[in-house]
Amino acid sequence: MAYDQFKAQSRLPKFAVPKRYDVRLKPDLVACKFAGAVSIDIDVVSPTKFIVLNAAELNIDSNSVSFTPKSNSKELKTVGIGLIEEDEILVLEFPEELPGGIGVLQISFEGTLNDKMEGFYRSVYEINGEKKNMAVTQFEPADARRCFPCWDEPAAKATFKMTLDVPAELVALSNMPVVEEKQVGDLKTVYFEESPIMSTYLVAVVVGLFDYLESRTSDGVRVRVYSQLGKTSQGKFALDVAVRTLELYRKYFAVPYSLPKLDMIAIPDFAAGAMENYGLVTYRETALLFDEQHSAAVNKQRVATVVTHELAHQWFGNLVTMEWWTHLWLNEGFATWVSYLAADTLFPEWKIWTQFVDESTDGLRLDGLAESHPIEVEINHVSEIDEIFDAISYRKGASIIRMLQSYLGAECFQRALASYIKKFACSNAKTEDLWAVLEEESGEPVKKLMDSWTKQKGYPVVSVKIKDKQMELEQSHFLSSGSPGDGQWIVPITSCSGSYDARQSFLLQTNSETRDVKESAWIKLNVDQTGFYRVKYDENLSTKLRHAIEGNKLSETDRFGVLDDSYALCMAGQQQLVSLLTLMGAFREEFDYTVLSNLINISCKVARIIYDAAPGVIDNVNQFFISLFQYPAEKLGWEPRQGESHLNAMLRGELLMALAMFGHDSTLNEAIRRFDAFLADRNSLLLPPDVRKAAYVAVMRKVSKSNRSGFEALLRVYKETDLSQEKTRILGSLASCPDPDIVIEVLNFILTPEVRSQDAIIGLAISREGRETGWKWLKDNWDHISKVWGSGYLLSRFVSAIVSPFASNEKAKEVEEFFATRTKPTIARTLKQSLERIHINARWVQAVQKEEHLAQVVQELAHKK
Repeated sequence: MAYDQFKAQSRLPKFAVPKRYDVRLKPDLVACKFAGAVSIDIDVVSPTKFIVLNAAELNIDSNSVSFTPKSNSKELKTVGIGLIEEDEILVLEFPEELPGGIGVLQISFEGTLNDKMEGFYRSVYEINGEKKNMAVTQFEPADARRCFPCWDEPAAKATFKMTLDVPAELVALSNMPVVEEKQVGDLKTVYFEESPIMSTYLVAVVVGLFDYLESRTSDGVRVRVYSQLGKTSQGKFALDVAVRTLELYRKYFAVPYSLPKLDMIAIPDFAAGAMENYGLVTYRETALLFDEQHSAAVNKQRVATVVTHELAHQWFGNLVTMEWWTHLWLNEGFATWVSYLAADTLFPEWKIWTQFVDESTDGLRLDGLAESHPIEVEINHVSEIDEIFDAISYRKGASIIRMLQSYLGAECFQRALASYIKKFACSNAKTEDLWAVLEEESGEPVKKLMDSWTKQKGYPVVSVKIKDKQMELEQSHFLSSGSPGDGQWIVPITSCSGSYDARQSFLLQTNSETRDVKESAWIKLNVDQTGFYRVKYDENLSTKLRHAIEGNKLSETDRFGVLDDSYALCMAGQQQLVSLLTLMGAFREEFDYTVLSNLINISCKVARIIYDAAPGVIDNVNQFFISLFQYPAEKLGWEPRQGESHLNAMLRGELLMALAMFGHDSTLNEAIRRFDAFLADRNSLLLPPDVRKAAYVAVMRKVSKSNRSGFEALLRVYKETDLSQEKTRILGSLASCPDPDIVIEVLNFILTPEVRSQDAIIGLAISREGRETGWKWLKDNWDHISKVWGSGYLLSRFVSAIVSPFASNEKAKEVEEFFATRTKPTIARTLKQSLERIHINARWVQAVQKEEHLAQVVQELAHKK
């Protein structure tokens, strides 16, 4: 077959390129179908009888397909049409070679408004108790082809003229403002302005019943937040953040926002957190709407950082676009980093750069796996793209940008970004293009420095010891498994000796180096955690740092760093658990949100490992952890104080939830008392939004097969509430029940229509006691789960959430055998990473079993006053 030459290629052939699309769509919201026609101006750049473009799950009307060259206006019909399903391409064969230059390709087609949250899909909402469909698009990474035939690659930029035929009473939105509407009977045709040049994955359409709030920036950009009827007031916070953020980015990037309007819209069924479609940004409700009375401080911060992230993309991604998915991190790493910059300017009291270490830690945790991947990863087939929307592209990406900014200086970095955006506006760029601009601006060897961070996976651990007034440094590839790795990096080292005034910084370019150092009370490397690496101190330096933490001599980020590195080294078998626990004991008077939040996460993980390794000491371990969190929890209490900080509001909920998980009786009893008051009156001040999830977890920790009333009460609240954030708080609490019989009921509940498919993974926070039950449930329901969630990234979350917590090599073998015949490209990488995590846990359990003094140390820590 002549078409075989086009099969199994990673990219489309380059003999014709699109310049302009005229797309007309007519969605039928009752039958869940759509009809469409596209007319594409293409430039034939080399001789061909074929036109090859992307199309998937569309029925092409073969009689409608034609090509008309502008030069002679002679319409050519096809002699053959091939739809190659596995490659999602449409091959059009013409009777003769197409003349070079511009011509118009016309295609009519039909498709289904699917329920998979990708392409052109339907989302369900309720109006006065009646269920209705809305039509929504989600095209990133490669699903515009499910809506209309197109060159669905980021570098194939073109302009788009959209037209929609929709029921007259509905709102129709696209990237650009409406030019005119014409109504005939019950239908209206909505014509939109033609867009600037852009990539297909950023095209967007939404059709449904919405209300909106509106504001304008000082340079006249119209900004709206659309939501379901009755939820308009919940868009106020996001609207304010958006207007201020557009103003901020205009100054920072020295380029104005490039469209006349910006719409942000909350979609009830939405797979990701949000999507930066040019001029029409779509969000999950939880990432855009904020209810003053029932949302928590953590929800407020989530809305702000997601809005600032998506609006950063309007420059980084939309105006300047990555050339291919290999460079996805340029989009996501930058938007993540810039969103913190914006949030810090808008809300300095949130100490958001201190919280940024959470992003770095997520990146370090994933990148400590042998099954990680480099920031720049070759993408050879479209099915591989989804899996790289992960902590490497986003969080490691953002972290190395912060590391580079810290090395080059903020002003130089900002100037370089502004010139990069000017230089590549309305076109595409690769990682090397950014390095070249930064090099020119700074005079530093940026490419050489950064290649070691983007082209190879992993990161170093820098070991440090003092010998004869000399600081000896050595770098090696860090792996959580404890295995040796073979990477080498150019590491920007910063260090402080005894005070933050005594700093030095240099590049470690070889495996080891020696530096002169003065005698001091303590030495801390990677000051403020701006570098993407771990530090291992010798015993003497570790003890000094522990005393510095007890004496409150270190900044929040440095306290966080010492703790997190110690935890990682302990997991990798490079340090004993007793030394990690002793270090944790130095945080008894800790009160910083970010540090305590990480201390809680580490405690939960350590408790699970000890439960598997030495169940005899678990009561003392729980007692020790309770003693760590009781002091700050008692200081904060259950109810908000007048004028208290945003961070304390977030901290209160996390501390109380930790105390509930570790079985602190008075917290459990108080939570249940307050929950009962909340059941009697949903507006009760006894259960403010910030502590609701903690109370729900406490309720579920007390539920059992013979005492189900708390579980049933929570399900009632879930079904009655209209607030997505309340639903997710409840879903995230239900499976924390210690009774496996209840856990299985919860897991079956998340598969029912009561739970939107986007939210099911939130229900997978399963208690340690329910671990085995969760695995059996996953196996029993795999065919169904794989069918419903099989096409996007959500399926991989089922695998990682249920498989990763195990800690025995036998279990890893069992998991491997089960998936041997059931794997698919969308979960391949996640499955390997989850299996590696089981092996790491198993090795850690074996190491802990060999520690002689564990019981004695835990006993002392638990009873230390």
